[in-house]
Amino acid sequence: MNSSTMSLRGQLEPVAELLAGRRIAFLTGAGLSTDSGIPAYRGAGSTPRRNPMTVQTFLGSEDAQRRYWLGAHLGWRSFTRADPNAGHRAIAALERAGASVGVITQNVDGLHLAAGSARVVELHGTLRAVLCLRCGQFFSRDAVGAQIEERNEWLAVPDEVLLGPDGDVKPDTTAGFMLPTCTVCGGPLKPDVVFFGEFIPPERFSTAEALLRSGDALVVAGSSLVVNSGIRIIERARRRGIPIVIVNLEPTRADAWASATIAASTTLVLPALQELLT
Repeated sequence: MNSSTMSLRGQLEPVAELLAGRRIAFLTGAGLSTDSGIPAYRGAGSTPRRNPMTVQTFLGSEDAQRRYWLGAHLGWRSFTRADPNAGHRAIAALERAGASVGVITQNVDGLHLAAGSARVVELHGTLRAVLCLRCGQFFSRDAVGAQIEERNEWLAVPDEVLLGPDGDVKPDTTAGFMLPTCTVCGGPLKPDVVFFGEFIPPERFSTAEALLRSGDALVVAGSSLVVNSGIRIIERARRRGIPIVIVNLEPTRADAWASATIAASTTLVLPALQELLT
């Protein structure tokens, strides 16, 4: 065991004592998935900042929808190749051991489910599903991808690309690109994710609150807590007076409220914490 590992373990031992015997709810953000090759919007592991697609922009023009769907399709193959990392696997292992009640995630990459977590609330939705904005029909992302390639036979999808935070790629042009449409009613399609400027469905947030209430400690992993959805979860935990532990490489909006903060990689911290707790 090298000195840095010993130092991290020494930092984690009092945290493990704080969490011992408690059932942990996890709140995770983009920083957890950076070691799986998916960049974050901000902080360590982020890509150069681009203006994210807002729901108002997406709904406001077909050109915006073409930019989104072309960029998303170009990045989809690389995005779906991402594998869960040691942090995802540690959270799943703590759930199997009965030390965790599950995970509330701000990520849309599906890596918690791929790692074996059973109780997952995908707060901001998932890129695996697509919704018709007219009739409400749902489709798999793979089915929509097949339609895009059928409608745009000229489209060459690269094997490797520089992904954006949500698996998108900035296209050079959208000229000639034909949008996918609902195969039921012909309506426009939108990924089943919460865009910037859009509200989380109330029933989904209620499910997240219920998961938090079923535990008696909260561990935040890889979230800067800049997005209000994370702060709302923190507020619920504060009201209950349960311990809050934050693991993030950079400071967060909620550090002052935390029982403990650990400025280190989630890929290192979570497996070590799992070992100490189980």
